[in-house]
Amino acid sequence: MKTEQLDFSYPEGLIATSRQKISRVMWVDEDQQADPQETTLSQLISRFKPEDLLIINETKVIKARVVCQSGLEVLFIKNLGPENDGALWEVLCPARRWSKTGEVLPCGTAIELKKTGLPQVVFVPKDLDLAYFEQYGDMPLPPYIQEKRGERKARTSDTRDYQTQWAKQIGSLAAPTASLHFSSSDLDKIRARGADVATLCLHVGLGTFLPIHVDDLNEHVMHGEWVSIPAETLRKIRETHENGGRVWALGTTVLRALESWGAEKLDETANGVEGITDLFIKPGYEFTVVDVLMTNFHQPKSTLLALVSAFAGLEKVKAAYAWAIQREFRLFSYGDLTVWIR
Repeated sequence: MKTEQLDFSYPEGLIATSRQKISRVMWVDEDQQADPQETTLSQLISRFKPEDLLIINETKVIKARVVCQSGLEVLFIKNLGPENDGALWEVLCPARRWSKTGEVLPCGTAIELKKTGLPQVVFVPKDLDLAYFEQYGDMPLPPYIQEKRGERKARTSDTRDYQTQWAKQIGSLAAPTASLHFSSSDLDKIRARGADVATLCLHVGLGTFLPIHVDDLNEHVMHGEWVSIPAETLRKIRETHENGGRVWALGTTVLRALESWGAEKLDETANGVEGITDLFIKPGYEFTVVDVLMTNFHQPKSTLLALVSAFAGLEKVKAAYAWAIQREFRLFSYGDLTVWIR
């Protein structure tokens, strides 16, 4: 499949730059001939049946974007281990702007570029722990939100708005944004309908947000992301399908984690599954776990759009996106919600 098949155009004005109190919802069912429907979050919750299971991602976003004293932005991705009284880090930054004399972090520590490419590797002569990022880091908002706002730094409100209400396990470089539409009280409303809620954790990294830079999807290298699925969640999934219920994935991260288990990319033990997944879900993939996907709108030529297209069908997704754009739904991370039935 060619990457250009995942392309579409949209007005820049539809890019959402802040979290909205009221979410619009585009519902797309399995009928290939039916047009999408616009519904509300309350009506969406009313469509849960007693035998259904909703699965959410408990990952928590770390303030991993740091602005150097020169103004250069560095997104710290992964600590690669100790090196000469310091550590090597995998990062994303505009390496062409890197100073020949090195960059200096806001704490006065100089860092050295060791490897260019995508991602880059830097040497840091200091232990950058969670306390460091909490003090000096910024919420890693997508660049298109920064550009649309005309602001390089995240707002104070983003510390709250770009984090889910059930975020527990810190380690993500981006929020599982479908969850931003829901509150903990919404989960209680779903439970009140007799449906169940289960959890897992996938730390969002390069595998989710790195753009596709090749013409053929088959040539794209999918970076790994850490996944943990408790045994209790796996038990509930099996019972749901045995009882004729549907498994609802709240976000592409949940779907990727579950299908990595379903595709036996992760080994199951008595405690569940835990490991790194590099599963790239694109058209042609055979789903075995998820029946309903709730997710935001995704950017053109992205791995996330490839995933949604695999789940619902490329032409159906592109037609639904055109329908939503015509009706001025808000797009992307802070945008509106879509629901797809397989």
